[in-house]
Amino acid sequence: MTELKNLDKIVNLCKGRGFVFPGSEIYGGFANTWDYGPVGNELKKNVKNAWWKRFVQESPNTYGVDAAILMNPRVWDASGHTQNFSDPLMDCKECKQRFRADNLIEDNSKGKVSAEAMTNEQMENYIAEHKVNCPNCGKFNWSNIRQFKLMFETSRGTVEGQKDVVYLRPETCQGEYVNFLNVQRTARAKVPFAIAQIGKSFRNEITPGNFLFRTIEFEQMELQMFCKEEESFKIYDDYKKQAREFLLNLGFKEEHLKYHDHEKLAHYAKAACDIFYKFPIGFSELNGIHHRSTWDLSRHSEFSGKAMQYVDPVTNEKFTPNVIEYSIGADRLTLAVLCEAYDEETLENGETRVVLHFHPALAPYKVAILPLQKNLGEKAREVYAKLSKEFMCDYDEAGSIGKRYRREDEIGTPFCVTIDFDTLNDNTVTIRDRDTMEQIRLPIDDLVDYVSTRIKF
Repeated sequence: MTELKNLDKIVNLCKGRGFVFPGSEIYGGFANTWDYGPVGNELKKNVKNAWWKRFVQESPNTYGVDAAILMNPRVWDASGHTQNFSDPLMDCKECKQRFRADNLIEDNSKGKVSAEAMTNEQMENYIAEHKVNCPNCGKFNWSNIRQFKLMFETSRGTVEGQKDVVYLRPETCQGEYVNFLNVQRTARAKVPFAIAQIGKSFRNEITPGNFLFRTIEFEQMELQMFCKEEESFKIYDDYKKQAREFLLNLGFKEEHLKYHDHEKLAHYAKAACDIFYKFPIGFSELNGIHHRSTWDLSRHSEFSGKAMQYVDPVTNEKFTPNVIEYSIGADRLTLAVLCEAYDEETLENGETRVVLHFHPALAPYKVAILPLQKNLGEKAREVYAKLSKEFMCDYDEAGSIGKRYRREDEIGTPFCVTIDFDTLNDNTVTIRDRDTMEQIRLPIDDLVDYVSTRIKF
């Protein structure tokens, strides 16, 4: 197994095999936007489905919503984003490139120094004392730190000069908070209960990069658990464990994951932890678990004038719930899944096999239907029609069977079904396992059950 993963190889594979393409590519692209191709679209959808199954479908006290991207601007006043949502930026006066000061410090120290607890003055002093040069031109000539707004602004209205400023949401969680009363009432939910959603967010990142790791448009999977204060830390610890267990169940190695407890907490937070994954760029944040106290509901109550409180149906106690948040990016998790699955194997004949060892539940195609020769296509299409009613399937009749196996290995298809001349006589096929490359003979009527039992998550 290849331990050192190369991000450039993964990017090239993604483009060549239809996982991810540069956004607006025929126009020269648009920096740090990406389009998911036929295979990548299926992979990302399966990643989202796995998360939803684990944290919503299998959780009796979690309820899903799909909140609007455009919200009343007062939402962002209440959340603090209009006042405080910005990055600390420095300009190189020589090459005119702009960088985040905290990233400069962490890259210079190779991750040994965390800048999250530093003030602007402390970051400027560190950069000066350690003579942190510009990563682009190598010179040392920095501006002072300035705060750069991260929310995208747009407008609503039809008459010029009479338009209202609105924002593309920078996070999905506010949609869960503002629907707290609606969900609690209609679902007759009792605390502790959670509201979950998967949706798009937008951030005007000045230093996006590293492929899908940080982009200006991204999709979040997250939930907010509303609970009593006395049970909040137990729930916080439970979600830390559940979030890690989810990743292990997807096939991540334990040594590629680690907890990172925040040194500096937001003024309203009681605890915060990230799970870091060992990307090809090094250990970096994959998801976050946060104890947000009562701040979010209290702020929305203050700004909206609505009492965002829960009434205990037994004791009639009225209180503002604490919130435990669990958030993970669908795009970043998809990238992590790709990195974890990527492998280059040296075979007995000396050839190198590139293979993506996806958990079968995540694989874009569960089965590939491969007629040994084109004149077996009619029977092969019958098998495809049968299996595609149950699973996403690929069909490939171009090239030698060995080359077709390699193509399916490169997109992570767990099973290949080959139709040969014996199939016409006995209605059996050869099914090949992606990981072991072992082949067995099965009746066509047994294929659905065989595959179904092996792709469950």
